[in-house]
Amino acid sequence: MSAESASHEVFRPAPRPDGGRVRAFLRLVMIEHSVFALPFAYIAALTAMNRDDGQVHWGELLLVTVAMVGLRTFAMACNRIIDREIDARNPRTAHRELVTGAVSVRSAWTGALVALAVFLGAAALLNPLCLALAPVAAVPMVVYPYGKRFTNFPHAILGLAQAMGPIGAWLAVTGSWSWDAVILGLAVGVWIGGFDLIYASQDVAADRAHGVKSVPARFGIPGALYGARACHAVTTGLLIWYGAATGAGAFWWVGVAIVVGAFGYEHSIVRPDDLSRVNRAFFTVNGVIGITLFVFALADLIARGLGV
Repeated sequence: MSAESASHEVFRPAPRPDGGRVRAFLRLVMIEHSVFALPFAYIAALTAMNRDDGQVHWGELLLVTVAMVGLRTFAMACNRIIDREIDARNPRTAHRELVTGAVSVRSAWTGALVALAVFLGAAALLNPLCLALAPVAAVPMVVYPYGKRFTNFPHAILGLAQAMGPIGAWLAVTGSWSWDAVILGLAVGVWIGGFDLIYASQDVAADRAHGVKSVPARFGIPGALYGARACHAVTTGLLIWYGAATGAGAFWWVGVAIVVGAFGYEHSIVRPDDLSRVNRAFFTVNGVIGITLFVFALADLIARGLGV
């Protein structure tokens, strides 16, 4: 009997009102974690607007938000569905909603497809190029959870998926390609790939026991943490490059300096022999990084003439 079927025999979800199912699905996809990627999409979109006509177009910004949240929700739902058997075998993740039965697989797929439809609808309303390229953004979101089955570097696939955000936001505003957006996208991807190395270090024992591939499982926790530091050093370099490429002012550089300090703090509280503060590093520090950089980027754009 598989872990999945066993868990479904033990945990039979009782009928719930619609509101309860919706709340359970939102817990499943950790909707509040949209805060990690959204600020960088906003930075790209607002920089593009400042270059275009110097005005914030609130309708476009709203559609960018809807598209980002829709795509991320689709990605998280697919991740949980595809990984439900792996999650059932890992004590840290055995409480997740698809394992306990709080959300059924059918409900999760329904939510995922609704989120995908929302994403595609927002892309269509933005411009034809966004709609045409929407599958390019969606495919890595589905490939990522399978990555841990065939490569020791699934974190790189996650980084690639997250790099799409700023690039897509720039395309949404301008309808044209921008290498500046690529620089910012790479910064986001390398940043998120780096902190995923930290987060995955919690699961080394379970991953090795069940054949799940990852950098920590293959190279050990010290190797993963060194890799995370290298990723965040590269992220810093890319943020500096983006600021120089877009003519950023003093506020941007203050924001980057704060991000560098946050990286230093993040790596000081997580050690190979002490992973007890991983959640603080993952949830708190990385949330602060995204929001702080956005606030300073916005202040810089306003100082350079962006009209809000």
